[in-house]
Amino acid sequence: MITIFRNGYILLLSYNPCDRFDYFNVDEMHGLSYIECEAYENTKDSAYIAGWSNFVPKVSGEYISNDDRFVFINLSRCTDPVRTMGLIMHEMMHHSLWWHSYSVESKEEEIITWAEEESYKVYNLVKPMLGKVVREAITFKSE
Repeated sequence: MITIFRNGYILLLSYNPCDRFDYFNVDEMHGLSYIECEAYENTKDSAYIAGWSNFVPKVSGEYISNDDRFVFINLSRCTDPVRTMGLIMHEMMHHSLWWHSYSVESKEEEIITWAEEESYKVYNLVKPMLGKVVREAITFKSE
């Protein structure tokens, strides 16, 4: 798991979506589970988690707006520039909506612009790994 502390969130990059559970030392978080992740056939075309923006998990499961956040990008899904930028922009939009208090009515342009600018920065971090599949990181369903 590659961990990069960005302004306002932790960027997590991995070829295996199940690594997030290990990173946070949890079996479940925000309705998803490690067991289901391990059972899912994660490939470059399909994954239990392609990307995710959410709160860093807490035992209480109760969150307030200024709790720590993460954005996860599954590098196995970063197979070409278009799909990679689409995935990053998707997760950055989720994060930007939270960052701007979901104030779409008054901050629509600001929300989209922040997500776009942050997406370019994250893309440049991910770009050296583009299209590189780590075979050991991809999980396969047992039959």
